[in-house]
Amino acid sequence: MRINDPEILAEVTAAFERYEQALVSNDVAILDELFFDDPNTIRYGAGENLYGYEEIRAFRAARSPAGLARKLDRTKITTYGSDFATANTLFRREGGNKLGRQSQTWVRTLDGWRVVSAHVSLIESPAK
Repeated sequence: MRINDPEILAEVTAAFERYEQALVSNDVAILDELFFDDPNTIRYGAGENLYGYEEIRAFRAARSPAGLARKLDRTKITTYGSDFATANTLFRREGGNKLGRQSQTWVRTLDGWRVVSAHVSLIESPAK
């Protein structure tokens, strides 16, 4: 298995960046598109546990679009072969004192790269 094939890494990085842009601009249609439409897809959020695409979609539709801007740090995308990848990043929201952590598992589907599992959590900012 080849890890971080440059072509595959570029594909997943583009999908991740598209997701990030949709997230901060609250483009719900793209966010819905980039999660795999399947009952096995999971998203653990900072305050919710969502099982299945329909729960994730309903959460996105109801979420407030306020305060979504954030700055990413230490983003690490790793591909394994040509059809599987992970994306992990730290983030900070403007004016916030928490450090966010986001993990995503991406899989190549017939429709392109899709998130099949995601986890978002917040912790107190570590002392510098």
